[in-house]
Amino acid sequence: MMTTSYIESAERYGYDFISGDFLPEGQDEYYLRNRQLDALYALKGGRRQEHYRHLETGEVEALIKNRNISAHWDDVFVSGSFDPSHIRDNFFAGRVRIGSCGGNVLRYHDYVVPCGITRSRIISCDIGDNCAIHDCAYISHYIIGDGVILSSINEMDTTNHSKFGEGIVKEGEDESVRVWIEPVNECGGRGILPFNGMICADAYLWAVNRNDTELMSALRRVTQNSVDSKRGYYGEIGHSVVIKHSKTLKDVRVGDCAYIKGANKLKNITIKSDENEPTQIGEGVELVNGIIGYGCHVFYGSKAVRFVLGNNCGLKYGARLIHSILGDNSTISCCEVLNNLVFPAHEQHHNNSFLIASLVMGQSNMAAGSTIGSNHNSRGNDGEIIAGRGFWPGLSSSLKHNSRFAAFTMITKGDYPFELNIPLPFCMLTNNSENTRRVLMPAYWWMYNLYALERNTWKIRMRDKRVFVEQHFETDYLAPDTAEEIIHALAWLEERSGGIDYDDKLLVPDRVLERSGLPVIVVKTRRGMKAYRDMLVYYAVKTLINYFFERNDFDFDGFNTAHGESISLKWENFGGQLVPHGKAEALREAIRNGALSSWEAVHAEYKRLLSEYPLDKALNALAVLRLLHGSAAVTRQDWAAFLDEAARIRRYIEEQVYVTKKKDYTDTFRGITYNSAAEQDAVLGKIEDNPLLSHVRAEGKLFAERLAAAEGSGLF
Repeated sequence: MMTTSYIESAERYGYDFISGDFLPEGQDEYYLRNRQLDALYALKGGRRQEHYRHLETGEVEALIKNRNISAHWDDVFVSGSFDPSHIRDNFFAGRVRIGSCGGNVLRYHDYVVPCGITRSRIISCDIGDNCAIHDCAYISHYIIGDGVILSSINEMDTTNHSKFGEGIVKEGEDESVRVWIEPVNECGGRGILPFNGMICADAYLWAVNRNDTELMSALRRVTQNSVDSKRGYYGEIGHSVVIKHSKTLKDVRVGDCAYIKGANKLKNITIKSDENEPTQIGEGVELVNGIIGYGCHVFYGSKAVRFVLGNNCGLKYGARLIHSILGDNSTISCCEVLNNLVFPAHEQHHNNSFLIASLVMGQSNMAAGSTIGSNHNSRGNDGEIIAGRGFWPGLSSSLKHNSRFAAFTMITKGDYPFELNIPLPFCMLTNNSENTRRVLMPAYWWMYNLYALERNTWKIRMRDKRVFVEQHFETDYLAPDTAEEIIHALAWLEERSGGIDYDDKLLVPDRVLERSGLPVIVVKTRRGMKAYRDMLVYYAVKTLINYFFERNDFDFDGFNTAHGESISLKWENFGGQLVPHGKAEALREAIRNGALSSWEAVHAEYKRLLSEYPLDKALNALAVLRLLHGSAAVTRQDWAAFLDEAARIRRYIEEQVYVTKKKDYTDTFRGITYNSAAEQDAVLGKIEDNPLLSHVRAEGKLFAERLAAAEGSGLF
């Protein structure tokens, strides 16, 4: 018969954290604890464990007089200027070590508490200097840094098999306890093992190429070996942490300077935080089986289970994040996000939206009412959606599995009842007036909303507040990945150009773009093709002159001659970092064969690839230019013509950014709520003062200067 509690002898209360079966020969149960303690104080020098001493007889008497209880006072250690008068009404069990606690107070904003320990149960813990621990019903097996406030906590304990959110198993554990995250597909089949330090590039390696069993096996081995599988690690509370009015913390590792207030439940969690990027957890939050990055804010009843949060992320206002990985600089409020891998710079702020079973490649925005991954096409959970960078489903748009979207696809309000395969980047997808057929406009952003397109890049850079940057990611909307998609889109449209009628409209047969019995209407096709070509010209020239400028060498002819014809145009998006396909495959092979045998080594390889990115991107731009020219024999005269064309396109960008924003000021209906133009300016600000317009003008000036340098070098 199962029972909910057991009677045990009180004599060993607080001891035997590591049982004999898992304790290495010649070690005591504190050997891992002592290593952790020294590591926490590594920057302060010395072996912290050597700072402690036994209590003196008078100190024991004073502690007992202050209504403190311990069955083993000889196993309570103190250090420095220990003052027993600040230790009152506590119960100590197991080996407890307490740092200096003089007559100081700790302040966090307006919250001020005296240093010391009162009305708390402390079981086998290390407590740093000048800590304030008050009204904590149960603290077991934690290492607590200096200057920590712990106040009104119901339960705070650590098991001897704690994993702190990482997808490993400890000695003697069954494989069934391993924690997997199942992103992208509702049915599973793309499971990954989280670990401390995981970034979206790692999750991408795991989630795709599932047929590569050798790679999957290697990734699992690397993850398991990246963490010590021994039992007996303590929970950790870093220096200057504040935790107050919270219910349950179990198997939690908290970095320096974190602030946790009113949390309901934190279980099997690593919270990364430091003085420069403190993480904050607020009221009603419940977090289970996860990793939280530096500088994150999780507030107001948010829930997350089996998850990884990148750096500088926010979960707010009841957001639900389950079986998902969220990239850096992302914010989710109010809504439900289930079974997803979302690359950096994702925004989703509305209660009536949900994102289910998707790979979204970042710089994305989910509007109110958007339902991505509608249930269901089959007899159970199913499907997935893959969307390139800049994915933007608009108000009250619904999509169903399985669908795929090119980069910077905008979807207007409406129901999309059939699966979609949209290969045209920067397009707008909508329904016709009868709401029966899908209508697609290629290059919509470039032709009609350059303000929003430029703003996307600008705001992502402005909102990047990361101090600890594990991975840099591409933010420009014209980059190798989007250039590749534009090239394919041009070829796709040119192949069908014979079907374009006099209205510049193309009917694409059913089951090409949509799984239905109706054709999809592609409008403004010729204009879209011209826009695509302009985008490629501008991307190629801008990339090359920036590369030349950084090296103070504008010899296009020499650069073109130095590099052969076989430059790959195929790239992969590794969590926002763009990598040529050949180098991506070499990375995977190095993991397969063990050349990269740790996640530290894999991350070092990402950084090496990043160092090569400027040249790789310039070579990609050169390949695009050759493609536009029709051969690798791009002469100096051809290059000069491309420079002139790029100058024209840059003027178009600046004009259109201004024109598209000006509509917010000149449209009659935009002004009907204001009593005068002056009031409108007072509310909206003057268009001349718009920060993005100022940024675009500055970018245009810089582009013109570099263009002039290229033209005047005598080497073009």
